[in-house]
Amino acid sequence: MMDESKKLLTRCEAERILSGFDGKTVLVVGDLMLDKYIRGQVERISPEAPVPVVRVISESFSPGGAANVVSNIRALGAKPFVVGRIGEDAEGEMLTELLRKKSTDVSGIVRDRTLPTGLKTRIIAHHQHVVRVDREATRTLDGPALDEALRRMEAHISDVAGVVVSDYGKGMITPALVQRIVSMARSHGKPLVLDPKSRDFGIYRGISCITPNQKEAGEACGMKIETDEDAVTCGQRILDQVKAECVLITRGEQGMSVFERSGEVTHIPTHAQEVYDVSGAGDTVVGTFSLAICAGASWKTAAYLSNVAAGVVVGKVGTATASMEEILRRLDEIADA
Repeated sequence: MMDESKKLLTRCEAERILSGFDGKTVLVVGDLMLDKYIRGQVERISPEAPVPVVRVISESFSPGGAANVVSNIRALGAKPFVVGRIGEDAEGEMLTELLRKKSTDVSGIVRDRTLPTGLKTRIIAHHQHVVRVDREATRTLDGPALDEALRRMEAHISDVAGVVVSDYGKGMITPALVQRIVSMARSHGKPLVLDPKSRDFGIYRGISCITPNQKEAGEACGMKIETDEDAVTCGQRILDQVKAECVLITRGEQGMSVFERSGEVTHIPTHAQEVYDVSGAGDTVVGTFSLAICAGASWKTAAYLSNVAAGVVVGKVGTATASMEEILRRLDEIADA
């Protein structure tokens, strides 16, 4: 397996690719959520149970799930058009308003009164993630809500540079929906990158690239990935199963492995300096990777750029984004190391 960590991308090439993000419109389809952060300090242990007592200092909200992919794409200068569903509730309104404030087109969001907007509440004390509380209901997208989502996708597919599908397993992404998206993307010549959740990768057949993490890839292949050789075996199986042009497996501390239909395999080491929080790092990867492909980068160059972007966001607490300036600065640091 090749290690091309510093050969894949020069600063000049990175600047060229990043400048190509400006003004590009990307269709993002997936499970939308709202992230809530409660930050505080721990000064004692509860007398009621052996748990920390967190004294709240601040509360904040940010787009989560596929909406975090949207935020990452917007932070890099592109124009995401998001298709997903939210409930008819205060959390849905807050999520929509947060996206609007980021100058995101939210006209593709479908409101569904039969389920609440997904809410993930994280309690953080002294930069440590203490606990997460999820409020959500999972239901397969169907009926009028499915028809409306498809109409909104079909109305915009010809105007976008590419498509990103972010599957969080909450019911938005169904086999039928995936195949309709595949058909739309192919008929309009658009690259389609998908971040999976289902263990049955066969339902994603026909996409351009799939971006599972190591655990997801191993489960889909019925094996545990512990070595580079394991990753190669699994990556090639997924290529054959999904009939994709590329498989990108994110491997945490072991970096990334890229498998191309041509047979080329590339391993990219991680370049994170300090890891404070991995929340949303996969969203940064799929957003940056997809934009780089839309800007004309090769699969492995796009993967390397997304690896650098992920190294930026894991150094921040909570779901975060990476700016062009931060990516270029981190690239300079890697080159000088």
